[in-house]
Amino acid sequence: MKWSVISALAEESVYTPLPIMQTTNMKNSVNNGSANSLLVLSGGLDSTTMLYEYREQIALAVSFHYGSNHNDKEIAFAKLHCERLGIPHLVIALPFIKEHFQSSLLAGADAIPEGNYDDENMKSTVVPFRNGIMLAIAAGLAENNGLRYVMLANHSGDHTIYPDCRPEFVQAMNEAIHAGTWNNVQLLTPYTNISKTEIVRHGLRLGINYDETWSCYKGGDKPCGVCGTCREREQALKDALCTI
Repeated sequence: MKWSVISALAEESVYTPLPIMQTTNMKNSVNNGSANSLLVLSGGLDSTTMLYEYREQIALAVSFHYGSNHNDKEIAFAKLHCERLGIPHLVIALPFIKEHFQSSLLAGADAIPEGNYDDENMKSTVVPFRNGIMLAIAAGLAENNGLRYVMLANHSGDHTIYPDCRPEFVQAMNEAIHAGTWNNVQLLTPYTNISKTEIVRHGLRLGINYDETWSCYKGGDKPCGVCGTCREREQALKDALCTI
């Protein structure tokens, strides 16, 4: 089924926005209608959904090119969506990650494991402290631009594989960012405790065309369909369509 058809079907459903889910000790939430947030935007399914869901609150989207197999594919879509929504988009290169860190995500398509999206199979794709590095830069940008919030689209399916996607990580990062910025920037992670299927369900109700996002870790001309991220994406789309 083509995504234009799926989006049309989704628009017939009643859409209820997800609440902002704050990490512990947050006192304030994003003010509706106030563009006071920076979004870390990869161009993948999750962060693109967040871009559309919270677009009225996002003043700046930032993508990081750290040399992964699929960076170029993702960032092209990130740029497309920001231009469509009229949201400023910044791309920051982090070449030291590919130079000094080890991960199959940085080592070419052949290094990416095939099979299910589970902790043992996907462990080689971990880029050490990737979100911590990106969030530190994002927090500085938010402070520099007078923004109150940094948003990250981690979700519950990432918890067992990626330590820097877990609730305890985002709580600790929020506390560090809040303490380390003059304007007390806070970290907002609305998807931390929901599944990818739930994210897709929200996106389809928003009319997002997920053909205009990228997930495949191999980063070829077309999605491989067999790596863990391709399989996770396909399953989430199928499950969301069954329940929308």
